[in-house]
Amino acid sequence: MPTLFLPNRRTDLSEYMDDPHCDLTMLNETYRQFETVNGLISGWKRVYKRYIRPVLYDGATILDVGCGGGDLLVRLAKWAEADGFHIQIVGIEPDQRAIDYLESIELPKNVTVQRKMTSDLVAEGLVFDVVLSNHVLHHLTKSELTAFLDDTRKLAKSLTLHNDIRRDDLAYVGFIPGKLFFRNSFIIPDGLRSIRRSYRADELRQAVPENWSVKRMPLFRILLYWRP
Repeated sequence: MPTLFLPNRRTDLSEYMDDPHCDLTMLNETYRQFETVNGLISGWKRVYKRYIRPVLYDGATILDVGCGGGDLLVRLAKWAEADGFHIQIVGIEPDQRAIDYLESIELPKNVTVQRKMTSDLVAEGLVFDVVLSNHVLHHLTKSELTAFLDDTRKLAKSLTLHNDIRRDDLAYVGFIPGKLFFRNSFIIPDGLRSIRRSYRADELRQAVPENWSVKRMPLFRILLYWRP
């Protein structure tokens, strides 16, 4: 269904938290609040049950690309443990500020974080059973998207998943009242900019290679995935 008020991606917009000179206190509060907002709208529990859990086994490995505040790392570790799997999870993040935040909080023992890019891991010849990302796709330029998808395919043995916002008028309007709850952070202003930068399902299908699958999900989400 075409968007009326947000007809085109606003790739010219940048998010406040991406500014290297942004307020560090607000940035850290944004990382902390990710746990709540992602828990409410990201749909990762549904994705875990349908796509990730079926390929897990004892000793399986998961890579979270652009792990930000680490909330997904923690959720995946808890879900897998509850299902009886002993796995290893690696989060990579290019922003040192995020790494500093992650090193200041307690992460599960089977989770490690590194300041690296996907290209670094490809160069090291590493592979993981599952490679995933949350809210990364809308940040990337066309050339960056191509390279990112190529890298994550090379890094994945069983499954690659990229979960992101789906641009929609109702998503934008519905997110505005969140400013009553998410204060002293960049959650709302950056969230609104993210919605404006994000893809519709048809746009994403046109932007990625044919062997990738695009699925619309509830709460204005979009899932891009690849299986060998």
